[in-house]
Amino acid sequence: MSLNKDGSYTGFIKVQLKLARPVSVPAAKRGPGGRPGQRPAGVKRRTSFYLPRGTVKHLHVLSHTRASDVISALLRKFTVVDDPRKFALFERSEKDEQVYLRKLADDERPLRLRLLAGPDTNVLSFVLKENETGEVNWDAFSLPELHNFLLILQREEAEHMRRVRHRYARCRRELQAALAARTTG
Repeated sequence: MSLNKDGSYTGFIKVQLKLARPVSVPAAKRGPGGRPGQRPAGVKRRTSFYLPRGTVKHLHVLSHTRASDVISALLRKFTVVDDPRKFALFERSEKDEQVYLRKLADDERPLRLRLLAGPDTNVLSFVLKENETGEVNWDAFSLPELHNFLLILQREEAEHMRRVRHRYARCRRELQAALAARTTG
């Protein structure tokens, strides 16, 4: 880390990306006939892929850089076009062979946390994960993503209904067999 004349400091933080879902990046610009740059107006194409497990990125940040700024910078580095609100920065620490994760507030300063914790990455490291607040910000998703969510939910609902019907049909058979055995015996 280095101290600036204004009292702020700069340094590097290391962030591990642990993303369970794919990220979206801009697709190559190809129009009809395969000619680059000739896409109809208003059409934004995306490609989604999974980042490799264990991906780590070092970022050069200032002491006043907020966690939300770190998330945006990481997404820019990988040209990810997903909404930054879909992601959260976590501090990871180890104590007594236990791993603890704490979600950083948007206005927390990761470089200050790193400085206070010292150089040991077992004491403190940073992880980028999907935002798991329990509250879903539906505005952060594109229409195709929302459509896919609906399809998945419909499939899950149909499978759940099939299981319930199967279970009740089995119970009905067992009850009918028990009643039949009781009336004949």
